[in-house]
Amino acid sequence: MTEAKPTIETREEVMFFDTDCGAVVHNLAYLRMIETCRTRLAALMGMDLRTMSETQVFPVVVRTEIDYQRPAKLGDWITIRGRLDEISRARFWCAFEMIRESDGVTLVTARQALALVAMPAGKPLRLPADWAKRWE
Repeated sequence: MTEAKPTIETREEVMFFDTDCGAVVHNLAYLRMIETCRTRLAALMGMDLRTMSETQVFPVVVRTEIDYQRPAKLGDWITIRGRLDEISRARFWCAFEMIRESDGVTLVTARQALALVAMPAGKPLRLPADWAKRWE
């Protein structure tokens, strides 16, 4: 039975450590915010932090595509929307949209490809077979 693909929303306030000397968000700060959203999305997919720690199976980013459309600034509140976008046998893609809450403007869109890896050996794994059945 096919289910709706997992989606999640997180919120972040732009802090001093997120900005450059012009009070504009540094490009790496957006990736940190996406990381938080993606970690929570992984929990919805059955990969919460405790499970990852116990099984030593982790989702590893193998590709990031990001489009910076508008800058966020110090004090802005940003909504980060994440969703499972695509599944293959060995990789899955998550898509993200970052929106400034004060005016609804899209600041960033991004996609990330991830693979599951068994640690500490670093061995790539196939995705669980039920993922394609559940979410395709």
